Amino acid sequence: MPPIAPTHGLSGETATPAMLALAEADGAVRCVACAHRCLVRPGRAGICRVRENRDGGLVTLVFGRAVAANADPIEKKPLFHVYPGSVAFSIATRGCNFHCLNCQNWAISQSERDGLTVSSFSLPPAQVVSAALAAGARSIAYTYTEPTIFIEYVVATSRLAREAGLANVLVTNGYQTPEALDLLAPLVAAANVDLKAFDDRFYRRICGARLAPILASLVGMRERGVWVEVTTLLIPGLNDGPPGLEALTRWIVAELGPETPWHVSRFFPSYRLTDLDPTPTSTVERAAAIGRAAGLSHVYSGNMSDGDEDTRCAGCGETLIRRRGFSARPAAALTDGGCARCGRTLAGVGLAEFGARAIAPDAKGARA
Repeated sequence: MPPIAPTHGLSGETATPAMLALAEADGAVRCVACAHRCLVRPGRAGICRVRENRDGGLVTLVFGRAVAANADPIEKKPLFHVYPGSVAFSIATRGCNFHCLNCQNWAISQSERDGLTVSSFSLPPAQVVSAALAAGARSIAYTYTEPTIFIEYVVATSRLAREAGLANVLVTNGYQTPEALDLLAPLVAAANVDLKAFDDRFYRRICGARLAPILASLVGMRERGVWVEVTTLLIPGLNDGPPGLEALTRWIVAELGPETPWHVSRFFPSYRLTDLDPTPTSTVERAAAIGRAAGLSHVYSGNMSDGDEDTRCAGCGETLIRRRGFSARPAAALTDGGCARCGRTLAGVGLAEFGARAIAPDAKGARA
């Protein structure tokens, strides 16, 4: 049963009519942007707290109101098979439809839940595109918080971005509805999706969500032609057990394909999980080995000073892209987006554009 939205009052902020809303009885409205499918009563807001029912109509409070706008390396997202070595102009609004206990960007994603005020600034879609072009970006990334809750902003900006020759990418928890994917897929080239665990109990306890909708979204993105990379943050004692990781990686191979990149990252204490230790590097190395044993061709170890983040040919194993930090450089064997040694094309988006360039931008700021 979809949840009834929280009973806090209206914010009084400027509002814009929202997409993906269905009228219900007694002036209520059903938000169908994310898989919570909140039933929002008059005078209330959804779980994300940025989508409200005003006079029987669903509105968004964050259209054109950014809390972050940065020129990031696309490797920071992380998206390793999408225009490597390029800049992704990255934006976010406040709010989230999850309440992950380990959230790294909690100050902007959980601000209203925690009774905090976060500053925002006007950044209309056309200005986002102008800023991206001025920064030399190849793409615009909707990131830092969950882009599904500001889908109207994403769609409007994405349309202008495509007209300007920019790609659009999502960094997302994957909690979209099929209706949302139908809106996003024609505009979005790629997405990095957090598959946080292969355990519904973990999602209920740690994130306030369910696993099944995320699996459905991952498959739905691939079916709609969106390039997908998957990230799993390993939290000691919660989602780092071999049986769960074996099931997760087997599912990726079977449902998304063996050339789907899997980013395995170290956890560091954050937000409400400050009582745990950082993930041992040996745990990340074990998880990477599990992924390769399951048949994944591209497994990357993140949040480690000596992690293996080079890209190798899925056919012959030749190194094609070398990485250090957020810097990416083509190896000699990378030619026209493929392997010069065996001729196999490297799976991804925009790889043929990757020339002899490398970037090492400032890595400060919010997590990608």
